[in-house]
Amino acid sequence: MSGIIGKKIGMTSLFNEEGKNIPCTVIQAGPCSILQVRTLEKDGYTAVQLGFDDKSEKNVGKALAGHFKKAGSAPKAKLVEFHDGFSDAKVGEEVKVDLFIEGEYVDVTGTSKGKGFQGVVKRHGFGGVMQATHGQHNRLRAPGSIGAGSDPSRVFKGMRMAGRMGGEQVTVQNLQVLKVDQEQNLLVVKGAVPGAKNSYVIIRKWN
Repeated sequence: MSGIIGKKIGMTSLFNEEGKNIPCTVIQAGPCSILQVRTLEKDGYTAVQLGFDDKSEKNVGKALAGHFKKAGSAPKAKLVEFHDGFSDAKVGEEVKVDLFIEGEYVDVTGTSKGKGFQGVVKRHGFGGVMQATHGQHNRLRAPGSIGAGSDPSRVFKGMRMAGRMGGEQVTVQNLQVLKVDQEQNLLVVKGAVPGAKNSYVIIRKWN
């Protein structure tokens, strides 16, 4: 499985040949620099490390600065390893959006939008108590009972309750590539992609 690092630009829509309006997401995919090639003999596994989006040198630690200098690359903000699909890769080369072709399917991984502390209705889809009579007061979005009484005298692990929502790694599979713009390094995929605008995403394809 090979892939590339990108940045979510935003959503738009395209019309297909049948005149149907298709929602899609525009992603700036690459160019990514190959910073390191890991081998079975030296590292115990095979992988290729890609770097994306230039970063100011003053914001890079000495260890990483040396890593970038050894690869002959400017400091990068996002580093990701891909374990397959780059058999002939060499340090210093670039991976561009021409890795993809229109019509194929890809998996996109991103960090979902953080929604803060939310109740059980929004976070888990609970229905609430849903009764306004029989003494109910301000209970329409309450979680209800969370456990038994004297036995087992505790709340079981994994109980769905209110808490922080979002800000998690999410992968959306089988998104169709609608358009590849090699001049501007843009990739247009069908449907929605996790994350906010200008957030980093990882696009993987099956070889």
